[in-house]
Amino acid sequence: MARMTTWQEFAEQAPELAKTARAQLEAAKHHVLATLRRDGSPRVSCTEVGWRGPDLTLGSMPGSRKALDLRRDPRFALHANPGDGLMASPDVKIAGQAVEVTGDEQHAWVEEVSPPSEDSHLFRLEVTEVTTTGVSDDQTHLVIQHWTPAEGARTFKRR
Repeated sequence: MARMTTWQEFAEQAPELAKTARAQLEAAKHHVLATLRRDGSPRVSCTEVGWRGPDLTLGSMPGSRKALDLRRDPRFALHANPGDGLMASPDVKIAGQAVEVTGDEQHAWVEEVSPPSEDSHLFRLEVTEVTTTGVSDDQTHLVIQHWTPAEGARTFKRR
């Protein structure tokens, strides 16, 4: 199993990459979340993300398929909304494991954000990798930045 880290730990290790990724996540309300169904096949769902203290989080309606998927198998992949398709900003992908937040912390979140139901799920997203893909300033190649807790941030160029 890959080592996981909090968003804050990621941001401390790769501040520029974290700044880019967060900007893309905050630029649009809806993103695409991939989870695993009971039979192991992928499921994609629309989701919203946010920050609660040092953590990247997502919420969902009570009993939603994505919440049930994450309870059963916490692995996820998150693709930030790519915007208008012009690639003016890098494409952002994040993978890791979702940890359900319950008890007093979940109740405090409900009080703070007022989701449609007090029984809404809250998940803290533990990060195992972050990747951005953008176009170079001179438009001649792709610039891929990839981070993992074990390897840190690396940059690749592809023509």
